[in-house]
Amino acid sequence: MIEDDRIMNVLSIQSHVVYGHVGNAAAVFPLQRMGVEVWPLYTVQFSNSPGRGSHRGMVFDAVHIHDVVKGLGELAVLPRLDGVISGYVGDASVGQAVLEASWRVRAASPKAVYLCDPVLGDVGRGIYVRTGLPAFIRERLVPAADIVTPNHFELEFLTGRQVRTLDDAVGASIALCARGPKVVVTTSLRRKEVPAGTVENLVVTGKEAWIVATPFLHLSPPLDGGGDAFSALFLGHFLRDGDVARALSLAASSLHGILLHAQSTGARELPLIAAQRLIVEPETVFPAQRVGGDSS
Repeated sequence: MIEDDRIMNVLSIQSHVVYGHVGNAAAVFPLQRMGVEVWPLYTVQFSNSPGRGSHRGMVFDAVHIHDVVKGLGELAVLPRLDGVISGYVGDASVGQAVLEASWRVRAASPKAVYLCDPVLGDVGRGIYVRTGLPAFIRERLVPAADIVTPNHFELEFLTGRQVRTLDDAVGASIALCARGPKVVVTTSLRRKEVPAGTVENLVVTGKEAWIVATPFLHLSPPLDGGGDAFSALFLGHFLRDGDVARALSLAASSLHGILLHAQSTGARELPLIAAQRLIVEPETVFPAQRVGGDSS
């Protein structure tokens, strides 16, 4: 965690789209707007999100990832890094390259925090990544991470547990922490006790658990990239002081404000530029409530 006002540096290894805001195109600007120097490394570069249907572009291979990170090592800049974030990685060979990149960064900068967004699938869609990648993420990437940010479906897949209640979610998160990560953040948690029209995000560590509830916003069609932006926002806030409740509250509040702006304007992509003020000054701050305790 950063105890002074110096500029933080984060290596972001994710997909990228030229049009819209998904992967690095959703993560880089929010971190920059928070005052973080971001080093983006692309696993793919597409014209637009595949979620929009047709797209064009290139998937980069493991050699590309290794070569770029090697170049950073030759520049002797890796010790400057405070964090690494990874998202969509393409296939298991690229996942291995990402894993080795995290090792190399932390060998050069032991303070660096690695956040893995285990992009695998979602409720209603199931697994949507290549064969072999889900097992690699579960067995190799997730145990190596300091922070993981699964959605509800991914939490169930990574732990092999059904999550229907808050106790289920906390228990699954604790089980995941036991495999390596220090912090588990579950986004878009779905549990039967929650009133309709509410979205929840849960953070669990070995010592505490906090939950943030925000109003559900109906967007048609749904916008891609919200999870990528959330993970970046959480990491940026976490690196400042290590306060998981504060990071959860501010990340969820900023993303809600951005989505609300999208709803009110009819935006088809995350309006990160139009709503950029909300990245650092959310209009409504939704507090984190301690699970089993008082509110923050």
